[in-house]
Amino acid sequence: MSVGFIGLGNMGQGMADNLLAKGAEPIVFTRTQSKIEAMIERGATGADSTADLVSKVDVVLACLPSVQTSLDVITGEIVPALEPGQIVVDHSTVDIGTSRKCAEAVESKGAMFIDAPISGGPTGAEAGTLAIMCGGSEEAFTKALPYLELMGANVRLMGPNGAGTAMKLINQLLVGVNCAAAAEAFALANSAGVDINAAGELLEVSWGNSVMVGRSYPITADRDFEDSAAPVRNLDKDLGIISDLAASEGLSLELALKSYEMFHSMVEKGWGENDIAGVLEIIEERSSN
Repeated sequence: MSVGFIGLGNMGQGMADNLLAKGAEPIVFTRTQSKIEAMIERGATGADSTADLVSKVDVVLACLPSVQTSLDVITGEIVPALEPGQIVVDHSTVDIGTSRKCAEAVESKGAMFIDAPISGGPTGAEAGTLAIMCGGSEEAFTKALPYLELMGANVRLMGPNGAGTAMKLINQLLVGVNCAAAAEAFALANSAGVDINAAGELLEVSWGNSVMVGRSYPITADRDFEDSAAPVRNLDKDLGIISDLAASEGLSLELALKSYEMFHSMVEKGWGENDIAGVLEIIEERSSN
C-alpha cells in the first residue's frame, strides 16, 4: 500500500518526517510550496494538488488546522478524487459532527474513513511517540495501522466513526483544566515565595502531578511564553468545540467552561500565539496583589 500526507504544519511536519525516515515513501502536499520542496529534497515525492495526491495513494493522511479547513479539504477536495477501497484518515481536531459528515462523504465513494486525532504536541510528532485515537471500522483501522504506528507509540481504535474525535475532546478537556490548575498552583507558589523549579520537581513525585505540571513549570519559571509550538489558539479552538458540545448535550462541564473562558481571554488580548502555560498571566492580571 502507498501513503500520502496532506498538511505540513506544526504537527503534520513531524508526522510526515517520521513516515519518510521510517521507509514509508510518502507523497506529500501542503499549501506552502517551499515545504513540499524541502520534503522532496529529503526523498519524499511531491504532489501538485490534493486531487493529484489522492490519485496516487491507497491511504490519505491529513492533518489540518481548523474545523472548516478539515471539512472543506476532505469533502471538497479529497472526496471527489476518491476511488472505492481507499482510506482517508483525518488527524485534525474537529467536532464529532464534522467527523461523521466526513465519514459519510468518504463512504459515499466506496472508500473508508478514520477520524484519528492526535496528542503529544510537536515534540511527540517529531519523536514519533504520539497517541493516536481512532474512530472507524476494524477493516480500515487494520489497513492503516502500519502507517499510524510509524507516527505514534500508542495507537488505539476507540470505536466507530466519531469515537476517535470524542476521545480527543476528552483529552483536551483534561489538558485545558490541568493546564489552568497548574498555572493557579504556580501563581500560589510565586505569591508564597516558593521557587517554581523546586515546586515542579517535587510535584512530579507527588499526587498533584500531571503532564501539564511537568511541561509547564520550566516554561513558567523562565516565563518563556511567547511564540510557542503549543499555542493558546489551538487549545482555545478545542475548548470551544467542547463548550458547544456541552451546550448541545446538556452537560455540566463547569471546570472545562471556566478553563475555556480563561484561554479565550488570552486570545482576545492578542496572546493567541503564546504558550498555554501563559494562562498564568491571566491569573496574575486578575489577582489583587
